[in-house]
Amino acid sequence: MITVEDWAEIRRLHYSEGLPKAEVARQLGIARNTVRAALASDRPPKYKRARVGSVVDAFEPQIRVLLSQWPTMPATVIAQRIGWPYSLTTLKDRLREIRPEFQGVDPADRISYEPGKIAQCDLWFPDARIPVGPGQDRVLPVLVMVLGFSRLISAVMLPSRQGGDLLAGMWQVIEGWGRVPKSLVWDREAAIGGTGKPTVEVAGFAGTLATRIVLAPARDPEFKGIVERANQYLETSFLPGRMFTSPADFNAQVTEWLTQTANRRLVRATGSRPAEAFATDFQAMTILPPMAPMTGLRTRVRLGRDYYVRVDGNDYSIDPRVIGKFVDITATPTTVTAICDGSRVAFHRRSWAKHANVTDPQHVAAAQLLRARYQEIGRQQPSRQHPDGHRVALRALPDYDALFGVTDFTAPPSQTTETVERQQNL
Repeated sequence: MITVEDWAEIRRLHYSEGLPKAEVARQLGIARNTVRAALASDRPPKYKRARVGSVVDAFEPQIRVLLSQWPTMPATVIAQRIGWPYSLTTLKDRLREIRPEFQGVDPADRISYEPGKIAQCDLWFPDARIPVGPGQDRVLPVLVMVLGFSRLISAVMLPSRQGGDLLAGMWQVIEGWGRVPKSLVWDREAAIGGTGKPTVEVAGFAGTLATRIVLAPARDPEFKGIVERANQYLETSFLPGRMFTSPADFNAQVTEWLTQTANRRLVRATGSRPAEAFATDFQAMTILPPMAPMTGLRTRVRLGRDYYVRVDGNDYSIDPRVIGKFVDITATPTTVTAICDGSRVAFHRRSWAKHANVTDPQHVAAAQLLRARYQEIGRQQPSRQHPDGHRVALRALPDYDALFGVTDFTAPPSQTTETVERQQNL
């Protein structure tokens, strides 16, 4: 086989200098057939090594039978089924070549996003335990939202992954942006659309904001790859080496880092910085609604004698003067409010701990007054009177036991009844 230099020289002598093929062969000392092959080829010669056999060749028919029935069977299982005696790497290399024939190929499209068109949402669970109360620390969810065009990242830690808390977090981020993206992309988070369609609360939230909720197909994380990469970026660039004293401290630190570092970096995919490209996103988004959407955890209960209501695992006191009435409870990530007949009957800071009793001292004082009043009313009840007006004495129950001779309170009911009848006959 001739070199690329010889191939180039043969073509130069024949086409540029006009030498015949025989003269070219004589000057370069090569065969005439080599000269003819070089002139017939318009591409430089390339060495191709002849393929030799592989130890996998003898096992390939068995492999194909298994893949035809179970295209996703792992390489380790295939190795066991066929009795593979060699290195697993060699088997994996061959599987990488032939598996697409049975499983198919899922190409990833390159998507370009229009300004204001889309924001991707996801939950990130940082591996950091946050102090939430005396002797308690928890791993809490962080709502991450990324604008598709500018790649601007926003994040906020939430007390739970319940629907009301997620909507409150989304509204906090969107209100911070000052405009509403035309679409909000979520995976099938249970509180958002675990059944394949948005929940009633989420649909109402989207309607108030004049946007729409787009749910990713099942088991397709690439559908919202921008926010998935943002989660990884937070995991590797923000979290290491940091300590947090509370959820508020976490939110303060992540907000500062996103503002000063993450959203000022140059994004290779867009060629711009998110903080600078956000202006274009902002102009294309929808204006905020005149009224805030309904968010937070909401419930309606009839207040019992134990004048506490449970919200997300904690008990909060309510004004005991509304015992027996229906109370509407609304819990945001920071507050818990109770309304009864249009009046506020409780307001607490929300506890992110679990199994806590949150008590307002005024509610305890009101309960003491009500209890004292109840006892006073009981003491002031009039005594029983005969129709002719004289008072009727109230006997203690033991007096009747003594009258009928009932002394054995452990005896069976039948024996007691016989004793009573005998005393009556007397």
